[in-house]
Amino acid sequence: MPETVVPGLERRLKAQLLGEVQFDAFTRGRYATDASHYQIMPIGVVAPSSLKEVEYALALAREEGVSVTARGGGTSQSGQTVNSTLIVDCSKYLDRVLDLDVKGQRCVVEPGIVLDDLNRRLKPHGLWFPVDISTASRATIGGMVGNNSCGARSLRYGNTRENVLSIDAILPDGTSGHFGPAARDLSDLPANSPVRPLAHDLLEIAAANSWEIETNFPKVQRRVGGSAGNG
Repeated sequence: MPETVVPGLERRLKAQLLGEVQFDAFTRGRYATDASHYQIMPIGVVAPSSLKEVEYALALAREEGVSVTARGGGTSQSGQTVNSTLIVDCSKYLDRVLDLDVKGQRCVVEPGIVLDDLNRRLKPHGLWFPVDISTASRATIGGMVGNNSCGARSLRYGNTRENVLSIDAILPDGTSGHFGPAARDLSDLPANSPVRPLAHDLLEIAAANSWEIETNFPKVQRRVGGSAGNG
């Protein structure tokens, strides 16, 4: 398979980012695999040192016409973290607990924090993030959110989705979106919210297929068909 070379992107990333920017064959080869059997060589690898640098990297990739794949601990078993794209490694530097509300039993974290590390910080306060996965020593919270990881105790404590209150995300066009609880008619979302059209489309799809979902979707507490892994 021929290599894809994007010298302009590499040069611009190295000029504007303080984090790691690596386009060499050895690094790309390391990121060409995860815990699955898939192997796909990426264009390059970026490890941003801040969330602002993530925005810069996405903007530059967008200007150069290059797609992006976010990566956590690389524990995915279905190839979710490998692609012929620019890999954005969130696990190296974006691993902080930004806020901890012990009384409210909730915290705000960056996507690259590893589950075991998070729980070590929560334990002195009698708290823990209860999604108990086998790769807890390596899997990041961002990857778990992207994959909706479950784990051994999910029937009791729920999966990742049921333990996350909201997500602040950067959308492909560079806008920032806040994903959290919303009214069924979306009346509590600002008219200019980038999340509104996404939520509207999803609700339209659900409404159009409601009979099929109600009739044929398995009535079980947990359904894991489709993919596996923890990002």
